[in-house]
Amino acid sequence: MMEFDWPVQVYYEDTDAGGVVYHSQYLNFMERARTEFLRSLGLMQTKLKEEIGILFVVRDIQIRFKKPAKFDDVLNVNTKLVQVGRSLLQFEQNIYRSTEHLITAKVDVVCIGADSFKPVSIPEPMMRLLTLST
Repeated sequence: MMEFDWPVQVYYEDTDAGGVVYHSQYLNFMERARTEFLRSLGLMQTKLKEEIGILFVVRDIQIRFKKPAKFDDVLNVNTKLVQVGRSLLQFEQNIYRSTEHLITAKVDVVCIGADSFKPVSIPEPMMRLLTLST
């Protein structure tokens, strides 16, 4: 199982009036980490769309909020690719402030055709790369 860590600095714009990270911002942090995970494997989402005609979209997300992050916190978004299916990538993502566990999430991402918006198989070269990672 390949793990990937992505640092996040919490800015004022990420917080509510009390200086606590607004709940939907965690989804943004996790999206960036998944994007950077793919980028670290040489998989650029713009190229996947333009050259292969595929997109990756979130189908399901389960998130548990354990503790809040606050303005100026430095966070780490840990991303694990835990399962690769014909058209499905399953991720486990956790957000930490130092060693303090703040958020845990399970995210299902589906490969779809850029034109049809219907599930399609992950291309074989990409599948080989991703299965080496799990």
